[in-house]
Amino acid sequence: MLTKRLIACLDVRDGKLAKSVKFVDTKDIGDPVAKAREYYDDGLDELVFYDITASSDERRIMLDVVEAVAAEVFIPLSVGGGVRTVADATDLRLAGAEKINVNSAAVQRPRLIDECAHALGNQNVVLSMDVLRVEASAAVPSGYEIVINGGRLRTGRDALAWALEGVKRGAGELVVNSIDADGTRDGYELTLTRLLSEAVRVPVIASGGAGTPAHLVEALTEGAADAVLVASMVHFGDYRCSELKQALADAGLPMRMRW
Repeated sequence: MLTKRLIACLDVRDGKLAKSVKFVDTKDIGDPVAKAREYYDDGLDELVFYDITASSDERRIMLDVVEAVAAEVFIPLSVGGGVRTVADATDLRLAGAEKINVNSAAVQRPRLIDECAHALGNQNVVLSMDVLRVEASAAVPSGYEIVINGGRLRTGRDALAWALEGVKRGAGELVVNSIDADGTRDGYELTLTRLLSEAVRVPVIASGGAGTPAHLVEALTEGAADAVLVASMVHFGDYRCSELKQALADAGLPMRMRW
């Protein structure tokens, strides 16, 4: 069995760490650079950094914050928000990102995935998907719809179909953000996670809803995810990264331990 990963997500707004519930009521909660260092020192496997208003504000990501975070952590750093061109992706790589996340701009212009995969390699291109549970329809047969611009704009695009297209175009990994579960700490959207995990042959990261170590175990087993993304449960001090990794190891999941 392949090693599972624990990933922390830093949502950044105006240079500050932020957190929302179901993509609304966003509050500033601290310094992303300090948190990144704290999590790295405590054994985190990987870090995801999202500039959550870059797309909706139609601006480029804040490279200075990315550079500051990259200088503090020596684990894979995945960065997204406002990536519209290969030049944007290249700038992020030069700023210290190992992987590039594409989301809203890729939905609006799918060839962005092809272009980034060709320039940077499939393994360095992550398709981040913000997904809303809806009534199944002819347009959205899976019952899960893609939403863009930080949850502000529904697209009418089916999440399963978009995941398959994204991987075909060259995405080497998927982050599945459940809007319905985001920030609730009630557990991941396991039906959605399993649906996509079983449909694609690239790693799938479960995102949105983690509140207890048991939720992480469920996502990696019942949800068939390859990695779990956490935010609130570590940002607010409920758990340490080392505690979560030990809980996963105790549950029989293969983890890379650094202490």
